Amino acid sequence: MSEPNATLVEEAAKLDAADELRAKRADFVLDDTVYLDGNSLGALPAAVPARLADVVAREWGQLRIRSWEESGWWTAPERIGDRVGRIVGAAAGQVVVTDSTSVNVFKALVGGVRIVQARDVSRDVSRDEILVDESTFPTDGYIAESAARLTGCTLRPVPAPEMAAAVGPRTAVALVNHVDYRTGRLHDLPGTTAAVHAAGALVVWDLCHSAGALPVGLDAHGVDLAVGCTYKYLNGGPGSPAYLYVAREHQPRFDSPLPGWNSHADPFGMAPGYTPADGAVRGRVGTPDILSMLALEAALDVWDGVSTAAVRAKSLALTDFFLRCVDTYVPAGRVESVTPAAHERRGSQIALRCADAGEVMAELIRRGVVGDFRRPDVLRFGFTPLYTGFADTERAARVLAAVLAGEAGEADEAGAPGEVA
Repeated sequence: MSEPNATLVEEAAKLDAADELRAKRADFVLDDTVYLDGNSLGALPAAVPARLADVVAREWGQLRIRSWEESGWWTAPERIGDRVGRIVGAAAGQVVVTDSTSVNVFKALVGGVRIVQARDVSRDVSRDEILVDESTFPTDGYIAESAARLTGCTLRPVPAPEMAAAVGPRTAVALVNHVDYRTGRLHDLPGTTAAVHAAGALVVWDLCHSAGALPVGLDAHGVDLAVGCTYKYLNGGPGSPAYLYVAREHQPRFDSPLPGWNSHADPFGMAPGYTPADGAVRGRVGTPDILSMLALEAALDVWDGVSTAAVRAKSLALTDFFLRCVDTYVPAGRVESVTPAAHERRGSQIALRCADAGEVMAELIRRGVVGDFRRPDVLRFGFTPLYTGFADTERAARVLAAVLAGEAGEADEAGAPGEVA
Protein backbone atom coordinates (compact mmCIF):
# COMPACT_ATOMS: atom_id res chain seq x y z
CA MET A 1 0.00 0.00 0.00
CA SER A 2 1.09 3.61 -0.59
CA GLU A 3 3.50 5.06 1.92
CA PRO A 4 1.77 7.25 4.53
CA ASN A 5 2.31 10.98 4.27
CA ALA A 6 4.05 11.79 7.56
CA THR A 7 2.53 15.27 7.75
CA LEU A 8 -1.02 13.98 7.36
CA VAL A 9 -0.47 11.12 9.80
CA GLU A 10 0.89 13.54 12.41
CA GLU A 11 -1.96 15.98 11.82
CA ALA A 12 -4.52 13.17 12.21
CA ALA A 13 -2.98 12.16 15.53
CA LYS A 14 -3.11 15.75 16.82
CA LEU A 15 -6.71 16.21 15.70
CA ASP A 16 -7.76 12.96 17.35
CA ALA A 17 -6.03 13.95 20.59
CA ALA A 18 -7.85 17.30 20.63
CA ASP A 19 -11.25 15.85 19.67
CA GLU A 20 -13.85 16.60 22.36
CA LEU A 21 -16.01 13.72 21.09
CA ARG A 22 -13.25 11.10 21.03
CA ALA A 23 -14.50 9.31 24.17
CA LYS A 24 -17.79 8.56 22.43
CA ARG A 25 -16.09 6.01 20.19
CA ALA A 26 -15.93 3.62 23.15
CA ASP A 27 -19.74 3.64 23.28
CA PHE A 28 -19.92 1.71 19.98
CA VAL A 29 -19.09 -1.83 18.89
CA LEU A 30 -16.26 -1.29 16.40
CA ASP A 31 -13.25 -3.13 15.03
CA ASP A 32 -10.25 -2.31 12.86
CA THR A 33 -12.45 -1.58 9.85
CA VAL A 34 -12.68 2.05 8.78
CA TYR A 35 -16.45 2.35 8.78
CA LEU A 36 -17.62 5.23 6.59
CA ASP A 37 -21.15 4.03 5.87
CA GLY A 38 -22.98 5.47 8.85
CA ASN A 39 -25.04 7.47 6.38
CA SER A 40 -26.64 4.12 5.43
CA LEU A 41 -26.49 2.18 8.71
CA GLY A 42 -25.01 3.49 11.92
CA ALA A 43 -22.69 1.36 14.04
CA LEU A 44 -24.08 -0.61 16.98
CA PRO A 45 -24.08 1.30 20.29
CA ALA A 46 -22.55 -0.96 22.93
CA ALA A 47 -25.49 -0.61 25.36
CA VAL A 48 -28.11 -1.94 22.94
CA PRO A 49 -27.56 -5.75 23.19
CA ALA A 50 -28.01 -5.85 26.98
CA ARG A 51 -31.07 -3.60 26.79
CA LEU A 52 -32.66 -5.76 24.10
CA ALA A 53 -31.89 -8.92 26.08
CA ASP A 54 -33.71 -7.42 29.06
CA VAL A 55 -36.68 -6.40 26.94
CA VAL A 56 -36.97 -9.91 25.52
CA ALA A 57 -36.27 -11.93 28.67
CA ARG A 58 -37.93 -9.80 31.36
CA GLU A 59 -40.37 -7.33 29.81
CA TRP A 60 -41.72 -9.73 27.19
CA GLY A 61 -40.75 -13.07 28.76
CA GLN A 62 -41.85 -12.39 32.34
CA LEU A 63 -44.11 -9.35 32.43
CA ARG A 64 -45.69 -10.08 29.06
CA ILE A 65 -48.83 -7.96 28.49
CA ARG A 66 -48.17 -6.01 31.69
CA SER A 67 -45.22 -4.31 30.02
CA TRP A 68 -47.52 -2.07 27.99
CA GLU A 69 -48.15 -0.22 31.24
CA GLU A 70 -45.45 -1.28 33.70
CA SER A 71 -42.53 -0.99 31.26
CA GLY A 72 -43.83 2.05 29.42
CA TRP A 73 -44.34 0.39 26.06
CA TRP A 74 -47.52 2.32 25.35
CA THR A 75 -45.93 5.74 25.70
CA ALA A 76 -42.65 4.83 23.97
CA PRO A 77 -43.43 6.52 20.61
CA GLU A 78 -43.83 9.94 22.23
CA ARG A 79 -41.18 9.46 24.91
CA ILE A 80 -38.55 8.46 22.37
CA GLY A 81 -39.91 11.06 19.96
CA ASP A 82 -39.05 13.77 22.47
CA ARG A 83 -35.47 12.46 22.61
CA VAL A 84 -35.20 12.60 18.83
CA GLY A 85 -36.80 16.03 19.00
CA ARG A 86 -33.98 17.37 21.14
CA ILE A 87 -31.49 16.34 18.44
CA VAL A 88 -33.45 17.99 15.61
CA GLY A 89 -34.41 21.11 17.55
CA ALA A 90 -38.04 20.36 18.43
CA ALA A 91 -39.64 21.05 21.78
CA ALA A 92 -41.44 18.20 23.53
CA GLY A 93 -44.76 16.98 22.20
CA GLN A 94 -44.09 17.43 18.47
CA VAL A 95 -42.24 14.27 17.40
CA VAL A 96 -43.57 10.74 17.41
CA VAL A 97 -41.43 7.70 16.60
CA THR A 98 -43.47 5.45 14.37
CA ASP A 99 -43.66 3.51 11.11
CA SER A 100 -41.13 3.95 8.28
CA THR A 101 -39.89 7.10 6.61
CA SER A 102 -41.98 6.28 3.53
CA VAL A 103 -45.19 5.97 5.54
CA ASN A 104 -44.44 9.18 7.39
CA VAL A 105 -43.74 11.06 4.14
CA PHE A 106 -47.20 9.99 2.97
CA LYS A 107 -48.84 11.12 6.20
CA ALA A 108 -46.99 14.44 6.18
CA LEU A 109 -47.70 15.27 2.53
CA VAL A 110 -51.39 14.40 2.54
CA GLY A 111 -51.88 15.89 5.99
CA GLY A 112 -50.10 19.06 4.87
CA VAL A 113 -52.20 19.43 1.72
CA ARG A 114 -55.37 18.94 3.76
CA ILE A 115 -54.33 21.65 6.22
CA VAL A 116 -53.72 24.15 3.42
CA GLN A 117 -56.80 23.27 1.39
CA ALA A 118 -59.06 23.44 4.46
CA ARG A 119 -57.55 26.78 5.44
CA ASP A 120 -58.04 28.28 1.98
CA VAL A 121 -61.46 26.79 1.21
CA SER A 122 -63.20 30.17 1.64
CA ARG A 123 -60.58 32.09 -0.31
CA ASP A 124 -60.27 32.58 -4.03
CA VAL A 125 -57.24 30.29 -4.08
CA SER A 126 -56.75 26.86 -5.60
CA ARG A 127 -53.91 25.10 -3.81
CA ASP A 128 -53.52 22.11 -6.11
CA GLU A 129 -49.78 21.65 -6.55
CA ILE A 130 -47.13 19.65 -4.69
CA LEU A 131 -43.49 20.52 -5.30
CA VAL A 132 -40.89 17.81 -4.84
CA ASP A 133 -37.10 17.89 -4.89
CA GLU A 134 -36.35 16.43 -8.33
CA SER A 135 -33.25 14.58 -7.12
CA THR A 136 -34.99 13.22 -4.05
CA PHE A 137 -34.51 9.71 -2.74
CA PRO A 138 -36.76 7.65 -5.04
CA THR A 139 -39.27 6.63 -2.37
CA ASP A 140 -40.05 10.26 -1.58
CA GLY A 141 -40.84 10.80 -5.25
CA TYR A 142 -43.04 7.71 -5.44
CA ILE A 143 -44.94 8.73 -2.31
CA ALA A 144 -45.32 12.32 -3.53
CA GLU A 145 -46.82 11.09 -6.79
CA SER A 146 -49.32 8.95 -4.91
CA ALA A 147 -50.16 11.78 -2.50
CA ALA A 148 -50.77 14.11 -5.44
CA ARG A 149 -53.22 11.64 -7.01
CA LEU A 150 -55.03 11.17 -3.72
CA THR A 151 -55.42 14.91 -3.07
CA GLY A 152 -56.16 16.00 -6.63
CA CYS A 153 -52.88 17.87 -6.91
CA THR A 154 -50.34 18.17 -9.69
CA LEU A 155 -46.84 17.03 -8.84
CA ARG A 156 -44.03 19.32 -10.02
CA PRO A 157 -40.38 18.22 -9.62
CA VAL A 158 -38.02 21.12 -8.97
CA PRO A 159 -34.28 21.25 -8.19
CA ALA A 160 -34.01 21.73 -4.43
CA PRO A 161 -31.86 24.88 -4.72
CA GLU A 162 -34.60 26.42 -6.88
CA MET A 163 -37.49 25.48 -4.60
CA ALA A 164 -37.73 28.91 -2.98
CA ALA A 165 -38.15 30.57 -6.39
CA ALA A 166 -40.51 27.89 -7.74
CA VAL A 167 -43.15 27.99 -5.02
CA GLY A 168 -46.23 29.94 -6.06
CA PRO A 169 -49.89 30.73 -5.39
CA ARG A 170 -51.05 27.24 -6.39
CA THR A 171 -48.52 25.42 -4.21
CA ALA A 172 -49.94 23.53 -1.26
CA VAL A 173 -46.84 21.70 0.01
CA ALA A 174 -43.16 21.45 -0.90
CA LEU A 175 -41.22 18.28 -0.06
CA VAL A 176 -37.46 18.83 0.22
CA ASN A 177 -34.48 16.72 1.33
CA HIS A 178 -32.30 18.54 3.84
CA VAL A 179 -29.23 16.72 2.49
CA ASP A 180 -29.06 15.11 -0.95
CA TYR A 181 -28.40 11.41 -0.47
CA ARG A 182 -26.16 11.09 -3.55
CA THR A 183 -23.99 14.18 -3.37
CA GLY A 184 -24.11 15.18 0.29
CA ARG A 185 -25.28 18.68 -0.68
CA LEU A 186 -26.92 20.52 2.22
CA HIS A 187 -29.96 22.52 1.21
CA ASP A 188 -31.10 25.82 2.69
CA LEU A 189 -33.71 24.86 5.27
CA PRO A 190 -34.24 28.32 6.81
CA GLY A 191 -34.39 30.17 3.49
CA THR A 192 -36.55 27.63 1.68
CA THR A 193 -38.95 27.37 4.62
CA ALA A 194 -39.35 31.15 4.75
CA ALA A 195 -39.97 31.35 0.98
CA VAL A 196 -42.56 28.57 1.07
CA HIS A 197 -44.37 30.30 3.92
CA ALA A 198 -44.29 33.63 2.10
CA ALA A 199 -46.15 31.96 -0.76
CA GLY A 200 -48.79 30.63 1.64
CA ALA A 201 -47.73 26.99 1.45
CA LEU A 202 -46.32 24.44 3.90
CA VAL A 203 -43.02 22.58 3.75
CA VAL A 204 -42.12 18.99 4.59
CA TRP A 205 -38.42 18.31 5.22
CA ASP A 206 -36.82 14.88 4.89
CA LEU A 207 -34.06 14.76 7.52
CA CYS A 208 -32.73 11.26 6.84
CA HIS A 209 -29.23 12.48 5.99
CA SER A 210 -29.00 15.38 8.42
CA ALA A 211 -30.49 14.37 11.78
CA GLY A 212 -27.62 13.38 14.03
CA ALA A 213 -25.01 14.91 11.72
CA LEU A 214 -25.74 18.63 12.05
CA PRO A 215 -28.09 21.08 13.81
CA VAL A 216 -31.52 21.18 12.18
CA GLY A 217 -33.53 23.70 14.22
CA LEU A 218 -37.08 22.67 13.31
CA ASP A 219 -38.75 24.98 15.83
CA ALA A 220 -36.29 27.82 15.38
CA HIS A 221 -36.88 27.96 11.62
CA GLY A 222 -40.65 27.46 11.72
CA VAL A 223 -40.73 24.13 9.90
CA ASP A 224 -44.24 22.75 9.45
CA LEU A 225 -43.66 19.01 9.08
CA ALA A 226 -40.61 16.78 8.94
CA VAL A 227 -39.77 13.11 8.69
CA GLY A 228 -36.64 11.05 9.08
CA CYS A 229 -35.16 7.65 9.71
CA THR A 230 -33.23 6.62 12.82
CA TYR A 231 -30.87 3.94 11.50
CA LYS A 232 -28.28 6.28 9.95
CA TYR A 233 -26.61 8.92 12.12
CA LEU A 234 -28.95 8.11 15.04
CA ASN A 235 -27.67 4.50 15.11
CA GLY A 236 -31.04 2.89 15.86
CA GLY A 237 -30.33 -0.36 13.99
CA PRO A 238 -31.52 -1.91 10.73
CA GLY A 239 -35.17 -1.10 10.11
CA SER A 240 -35.50 0.97 13.29
CA PRO A 241 -38.68 3.07 13.30
CA ALA A 242 -38.76 6.49 11.69
CA TYR A 243 -40.27 9.67 13.13
CA LEU A 244 -42.79 12.34 12.22
CA TYR A 245 -42.64 15.96 13.35
CA VAL A 246 -45.81 18.04 13.32
CA ALA A 247 -45.34 21.60 14.52
CA ARG A 248 -47.55 22.38 17.48
CA GLU A 249 -49.50 25.04 15.60
CA HIS A 250 -50.58 22.50 12.98
CA GLN A 251 -51.45 19.63 15.29
CA PRO A 252 -55.15 20.54 15.82
CA ARG A 253 -55.66 20.55 12.03
CA PHE A 254 -53.42 17.60 11.14
CA ASP A 255 -55.76 15.16 9.37
CA SER A 256 -53.74 11.98 8.89
CA PRO A 257 -54.61 9.90 5.81
CA LEU A 258 -53.85 6.80 7.91
CA PRO A 259 -56.07 7.01 10.99
CA GLY A 260 -55.39 4.00 13.15
CA TRP A 261 -56.52 2.80 16.55
CA ASN A 262 -53.25 3.95 18.12
CA SER A 263 -53.96 7.57 17.22
CA HIS A 264 -57.57 7.50 18.44
CA ALA A 265 -58.51 9.76 21.32
CA ASP A 266 -59.83 6.68 23.13
CA PRO A 267 -57.91 3.76 21.61
CA PHE A 268 -59.40 1.13 23.88
CA GLY A 269 -62.94 2.40 23.47
CA MET A 270 -63.08 0.54 20.14
CA ALA A 271 -65.57 3.05 18.74
CA PRO A 272 -66.62 2.56 15.10
CA GLY A 273 -65.97 6.24 14.37
CA TYR A 274 -62.57 7.88 14.44
CA THR A 275 -61.78 10.75 16.78
CA PRO A 276 -58.11 11.82 16.64
CA ALA A 277 -56.05 12.21 19.77
CA ASP A 278 -54.45 15.52 20.62
CA GLY A 279 -50.82 16.33 19.95
CA ALA A 280 -48.11 14.23 18.34
CA VAL A 281 -50.11 11.07 19.03
CA ARG A 282 -52.06 11.89 15.87
CA GLY A 283 -49.08 10.66 13.91
CA ARG A 284 -49.42 7.10 15.20
CA VAL A 285 -51.27 4.42 13.24
CA GLY A 286 -50.99 0.84 14.48
CA THR A 287 -49.28 -1.08 17.27
CA PRO A 288 -45.70 0.13 17.81
CA ASP A 289 -42.77 -2.12 16.93
CA ILE A 290 -41.56 -2.43 20.49
CA LEU A 291 -38.33 -4.39 20.00
CA SER A 292 -36.95 -2.00 17.40
CA MET A 293 -38.27 1.02 19.24
CA LEU A 294 -36.62 0.13 22.54
CA ALA A 295 -33.37 -0.71 20.77
CA LEU A 296 -33.51 2.83 19.38
CA GLU A 297 -34.18 4.25 22.81
CA ALA A 298 -31.05 2.56 24.17
CA ALA A 299 -29.06 3.71 21.15
CA LEU A 300 -30.01 7.33 21.80
CA ASP A 301 -28.16 7.18 25.13
CA VAL A 302 -24.94 7.90 23.21
CA TRP A 303 -26.31 11.41 22.66
CA ASP A 304 -26.38 12.24 26.37
CA GLY A 305 -24.23 15.30 26.92
CA VAL A 306 -23.51 15.78 23.21
CA SER A 307 -24.23 19.04 21.41
CA THR A 308 -25.13 19.03 17.75
CA ALA A 309 -22.88 22.07 17.34
CA ALA A 310 -19.88 19.95 18.40
CA VAL A 311 -20.98 17.19 16.05
CA ARG A 312 -21.24 19.63 13.17
CA ALA A 313 -17.84 21.15 13.86
CA LYS A 314 -16.19 17.73 13.85
CA SER A 315 -18.13 16.63 10.76
CA LEU A 316 -16.81 19.60 8.79
CA ALA A 317 -13.29 19.04 10.09
CA LEU A 318 -13.42 15.35 9.11
CA THR A 319 -14.73 16.00 5.62
CA ASP A 320 -12.26 18.85 5.07
CA PHE A 321 -9.41 16.60 6.17
CA PHE A 322 -10.61 13.73 3.97
CA LEU A 323 -10.66 15.97 0.90
CA ARG A 324 -7.13 17.16 1.64
CA CYS A 325 -5.95 13.58 2.10
CA VAL A 326 -7.57 12.58 -1.18
CA ASP A 327 -5.88 15.50 -2.93
CA THR A 328 -2.54 14.40 -1.50
CA TYR A 329 -2.77 10.66 -2.10
CA VAL A 330 -5.00 10.18 -5.16
CA PRO A 331 -3.59 10.86 -8.65
CA ALA A 332 -5.00 14.05 -10.16
CA GLY A 333 -8.11 13.54 -12.25
CA ARG A 334 -8.83 10.02 -10.98
CA VAL A 335 -11.78 11.12 -8.83
CA GLU A 336 -13.93 14.23 -8.67
CA SER A 337 -15.79 15.42 -5.59
CA VAL A 338 -19.47 16.13 -6.28
CA THR A 339 -20.02 17.32 -2.70
CA PRO A 340 -19.99 21.10 -2.34
CA ALA A 341 -16.78 22.51 -0.89
CA ALA A 342 -18.59 25.31 0.95
CA HIS A 343 -19.43 24.37 4.53
CA GLU A 344 -22.89 25.88 4.34
CA ARG A 345 -23.73 23.52 1.49
CA ARG A 346 -22.15 20.33 2.79
CA GLY A 347 -23.73 17.56 4.86
CA SER A 348 -21.65 14.86 6.57
CA GLN A 349 -20.60 12.80 3.58
CA ILE A 350 -18.20 13.12 0.69
CA ALA A 351 -19.28 11.76 -2.69
CA LEU A 352 -16.56 11.13 -5.25
CA ARG A 353 -17.28 10.51 -8.92
CA CYS A 354 -15.15 7.65 -10.21
CA ALA A 355 -15.41 5.86 -13.57
CA ASP A 356 -15.18 2.36 -12.09
CA ALA A 357 -16.82 3.17 -8.78
CA GLY A 358 -18.52 -0.18 -8.24
CA GLU A 359 -15.31 -2.17 -8.57
CA VAL A 360 -13.35 0.38 -6.54
CA MET A 361 -15.79 0.25 -3.62
CA ALA A 362 -15.83 -3.54 -3.63
CA GLU A 363 -12.03 -3.54 -3.34
CA LEU A 364 -12.06 -0.85 -0.66
CA ILE A 365 -14.42 -2.96 1.42
CA ARG A 366 -12.22 -6.00 0.89
CA ARG A 367 -9.31 -3.97 2.27
CA GLY A 368 -11.20 -2.80 5.33
CA VAL A 369 -12.56 0.61 4.27
CA VAL A 370 -16.34 0.51 4.12
CA GLY A 371 -18.26 3.15 2.20
CA ASP A 372 -20.88 2.53 -0.47
CA PHE A 373 -21.52 2.86 -4.18
CA ARG A 374 -24.36 4.66 -5.92
CA ARG A 375 -24.93 4.03 -9.61
CA PRO A 376 -23.55 4.83 -11.99
CA ASP A 377 -20.29 6.30 -10.74
CA VAL A 378 -20.40 7.63 -7.17
CA LEU A 379 -18.37 6.52 -4.16
CA ARG A 380 -20.04 7.69 -0.94
CA PHE A 381 -18.18 8.11 2.34
CA GLY A 382 -20.26 9.02 5.38
CA PHE A 383 -18.56 10.56 8.40
CA THR A 384 -20.22 9.91 11.77
CA PRO A 385 -18.56 12.26 14.26
CA LEU A 386 -19.46 10.21 17.32
CA TYR A 387 -17.17 7.38 16.25
CA THR A 388 -15.18 8.35 13.15
CA GLY A 389 -11.65 9.56 13.82
CA PHE A 390 -9.11 11.54 11.83
CA ALA A 391 -6.72 8.58 11.65
CA ASP A 392 -9.58 6.58 10.09
CA THR A 393 -10.01 9.38 7.58
CA GLU A 394 -6.34 9.47 6.56
CA ARG A 395 -6.25 5.69 6.21
CA ALA A 396 -9.36 5.66 4.04
CA ALA A 397 -7.87 8.15 1.58
CA ARG A 398 -4.58 6.26 1.49
CA VAL A 399 -6.25 2.92 0.79
CA LEU A 400 -8.42 4.58 -1.87
CA ALA A 401 -5.29 5.84 -3.59
CA ALA A 402 -3.72 2.39 -3.50
CA VAL A 403 -6.82 0.80 -5.01
CA LEU A 404 -7.00 3.40 -7.77
CA ALA A 405 -3.32 2.93 -8.52
CA GLY A 406 -3.76 -0.82 -8.78
CA GLU A 407 -1.36 -1.47 -5.91
CA ALA A 408 -1.58 -4.83 -4.18
CA GLY A 409 -3.04 -4.75 -0.72
CA GLU A 410 -1.47 -6.45 2.25
CA ALA A 411 -4.02 -9.24 1.90
CA ASP A 412 -2.94 -9.85 -1.72
CA GLU A 413 0.74 -9.83 -0.82
CA ALA A 414 0.15 -12.30 2.00
CA GLY A 415 -1.97 -14.50 -0.22
CA ALA A 416 -4.91 -14.25 2.16
CA PRO A 417 -7.82 -12.50 0.44
CA GLY A 418 -10.34 -11.01 2.79
CA GLU A 419 -7.93 -9.94 5.53
CA VAL A 420 -8.04 -6.25 6.30
CA ALA A 421 -5.17 -4.26 4.84
